Amino acid sequence: MLKTLLKSVREYKKASILAPFFVAAEVVMECIIPFVTAKLVNTIDSEAGFDMTTLLKYGLILLLLAAASLTFGALSAHFCSIASCGFAKNLRHDMYYSIQDFSFTNIDKFSTSSLVTRLTTDINNVQISYMMIIRTAVRSPLMLIFALTMAIIVSPKVSVAFAVIIPVLAVGLFLIIKNSWGIFHSVFKKYDALNNSIQENVSGMRVVKAFVREKYETEKFKKASDDVCNDFTKAEKILALNNPLMQFCMNALMVIVCFIGSRLIITSGESELMIGELSALITYGVQILMSLMMLSMIIVMIAMSVASAKRITEVLNEKSSILNPENPVTEVSDGSIVFDGVSFKYSETAEAFALSNINLSIASGETVGIIGGTGSSKTSLIQLIPRLYDVTEGTLTVGGVNVKKYDIETLRNNVAVVLQKNILFSGTIKENLRWGDPDATDEEMERICRLAQADEFIQKLPDKYDTYIEQGGANVSGGQKQRLCIARALLKKPKILILDDSTSAVDTKTDALIRKAFAEEIPGTTKIIIAQRISSVQHADKIIVMENGKIESIGSHDELMEKSPIYREVYESQVNGGEQDDE
Repeated sequence: MLKTLLKSVREYKKASILAPFFVAAEVVMECIIPFVTAKLVNTIDSEAGFDMTTLLKYGLILLLLAAASLTFGALSAHFCSIASCGFAKNLRHDMYYSIQDFSFTNIDKFSTSSLVTRLTTDINNVQISYMMIIRTAVRSPLMLIFALTMAIIVSPKVSVAFAVIIPVLAVGLFLIIKNSWGIFHSVFKKYDALNNSIQENVSGMRVVKAFVREKYETEKFKKASDDVCNDFTKAEKILALNNPLMQFCMNALMVIVCFIGSRLIITSGESELMIGELSALITYGVQILMSLMMLSMIIVMIAMSVASAKRITEVLNEKSSILNPENPVTEVSDGSIVFDGVSFKYSETAEAFALSNINLSIASGETVGIIGGTGSSKTSLIQLIPRLYDVTEGTLTVGGVNVKKYDIETLRNNVAVVLQKNILFSGTIKENLRWGDPDATDEEMERICRLAQADEFIQKLPDKYDTYIEQGGANVSGGQKQRLCIARALLKKPKILILDDSTSAVDTKTDALIRKAFAEEIPGTTKIIIAQRISSVQHADKIIVMENGKIESIGSHDELMEKSPIYREVYESQVNGGEQDDE
């Protein structure tokens, strides 16, 4: 895990080394100051040989030590900030790019809300921990060691007090950490549930309002929020014991040090211990206890971040299940497609196949319709073509080449998929269309939009093609969104165009005009149309009827009306229901 995370330090290695270096220098200065102060107090107390020159000398030394400590502290903070913020930036970058390479199989393993939590809360926790590790986690142990060493040098007898108090504090802090560790470890799963509630509610705002479910969603969010709050409250109650425990140990140490020290000063006549050295011992005692408390806080923070770090490394170590071959094919000759004994299931552990023994041949330039009931695996079938998923058994070829032999980018650039739930991104209509072709001219975009029957409504918008689209296409209708997505796909000039029920939100007349434009403008492109309406596919070269992940029948409209009871039943229900082709 550490090896994976530290790969993201990269150009911030120098800052990550300089931060603890200056911290160590700061600690040394802070530990020398009480020692010099004790010398000054002893000199004043003895009165012998004390004058303003001596005072100025010690004062100048203390001033220089304080200035050096301040400088080293500022430098350590400066480099620590650079290192921790840079580390978090790189980590966020690496995670984001890792996610971009995921196949659908990989994405299925993580929920969207979980990925958001990992990219935000988890990285923030790891960043704070990294900052503490390269600064506070260096400072506290060094301060503990140096302060204890200086205390022993000043007075071995009085230092016995530390041997009494330090174990008490250490045991107390250990019990606090032990009891809070498990809580922090489990709370991040509840963060995922909280983010999931927010995401669903915001993205489904229209549905929530349409069904008057605001109260239900509010209660669901409140429950998720309360779960997180309760866990953190429980953990904070345990951690709150840190302060009273610290105060008890500090006051107890003061009493013991003052008692033993005063007794030693009086009984020895200041031959074994002087007043200045007693004040230094008190300072060292405070430094030791404070370093122990800070160390406990570091351990708690690291405990929190260990859970976060594991979740981050899960994403970073997740390898895409779909990879480029060693010598990939970088050209797709045509849009022919052949399924040869193809079976598919979504994961290795899945008991049932989503697709079973698919044998299908589609010639380049053909128009193929696919119909079937919900759950018949129509979408699963077409997702195999651009390798969004890989076939489990059998062979799938495009342009006469096994899809696994293609360069993934080349294959996907030649296969345009318009999903039923395709989304638009925040930006202008032009910016969204140029996802299909970054170099598309204004004239080309307008021509393609006319083919997709989108130009008419775009021209009525105030800013036409410069109209700003809200995130997810919230300010356009479902039918307008689908037409823009079709235009975006056409701009790719694909050899294979797949429409996955992507005209479901347009009327039958517009649907017919889109199909007519396809036939006239892109005759060489293989067109696969998944639809619920018979009118959308009945003029296709061939129609595939699917049922339970298998091909039930293949043929033309007339052939299927004779031999496929499923197709005939769907057709008759739509005709009797008044839905007929406008052509």
